[in-house]
Amino acid sequence: MSHIEAQEAAEGIGSDVPDREPVKSVRRQMLAEFWFYFSANKGAVVGLAVFAVIVLIALAAPLVAPHSAVLQNREALLLPPFWQEGGRLSYFLGTDAVGRDILSRLIFGARYSLFIGVVVVVIAVSAGISVGLIAGYAGGWLDTVIMRVMDIILAFPSLLLALVLVAVLGPGLTNAMIAIALVLQPHFVRLTRASVMAEKQREYVTAARVVGASPLRLMVVTILPNCLGPLIVQATLSFSNAILDAAALGFLGMGAQPPTPEWGTMLAEAREFILRAWWVVTLPGLAILITVLAINLVGDGLRDALDPKMKRS
Repeated sequence: MSHIEAQEAAEGIGSDVPDREPVKSVRRQMLAEFWFYFSANKGAVVGLAVFAVIVLIALAAPLVAPHSAVLQNREALLLPPFWQEGGRLSYFLGTDAVGRDILSRLIFGARYSLFIGVVVVVIAVSAGISVGLIAGYAGGWLDTVIMRVMDIILAFPSLLLALVLVAVLGPGLTNAMIAIALVLQPHFVRLTRASVMAEKQREYVTAARVVGASPLRLMVVTILPNCLGPLIVQATLSFSNAILDAAALGFLGMGAQPPTPEWGTMLAEAREFILRAWWVVTLPGLAILITVLAINLVGDGLRDALDPKMKRS
C-alpha cells in the first residue's frame, strides 16, 4: 500500500460516509507487517526482551533493590559477590569501597541511564526534526547556512565536543544531557532534511499544496509522517549513544556526581580497586554493555521493519 492510499484510508478520503472499519483494518495490517519483519530478526527479539526486563527493573527499583543505593556500611567494605552473613546471603553482587550494595546501585543506575537516554533523545529529535524540516522545505540560502553549521558540529568527535560543552556549562547530570543532545542533534537534522527533500516532490504534497495547505501544515501533517521510519531507527541508536556518552562523561567526572548511582560514575569510583576488587569495575561495565547491546539489536530490528529496502519478499 502506497503512502497516498494509506493516508486516504486513514483520513476517509474518497468516500462520502467515513467508515472506521477500513481505517482499523489498515492499521492492523500495518502492525502485522511491522511485527513480521521485526520478529524475523531473532537478535532484535532477544534485544527487545532484555530491554523490557531492564525497563521493568528500573521502574520497580524501590521494590526490587535489596538495599539503599547510597547508604554506606563501614563494616562491609569491598565484600565479594555472594557474601553471606550468619548463613544468609546479604550482598548478592558484593559491595563497593564504602560499603554500598552494588546490586542496588546497578538497579537504581538503570533508572538514571534510561532517564538520560529518554531526555537526550527527546531534545535531539525535537530540535533536529524542527531544524531539518525548515532546511529541507525552505531550501536556498537558509538550507545552506543550517547544513554548514551542522557540518561544523559533526567535524568534531562527539564525546570530545560534549566534554567541551560540559566544561563550559559546568559538571552535572543536567548539563551533560544538554551537551549530549546538542551533539546528537545534527544526525536528525541531516536525516530529516534528506527525507523532506525527497518527499516534497511527490504528487500527494503537490495535491495538498494545490488545495491550499499552508507551508506549516505541509511540513508537519503531510510530509513529516512519511519521514518517520528512518528517524525512529536513528532515535533508537541515539538512545544507546546517549547512555554511552553519559557514562563516559560520568567516568571523567563531568556527568553525574557522586553519590549518584550512575553506571559511569560507579566506574570512575572503582578505578583504583580494579586489581583487588574486580567486581566493582566489571559489573557496571557489564550493565552498560548489555543495555547498549540490547538497544542496538532493537534498532537493527526496527531498521528491517521500517526500511523498505531492507524488507525481504
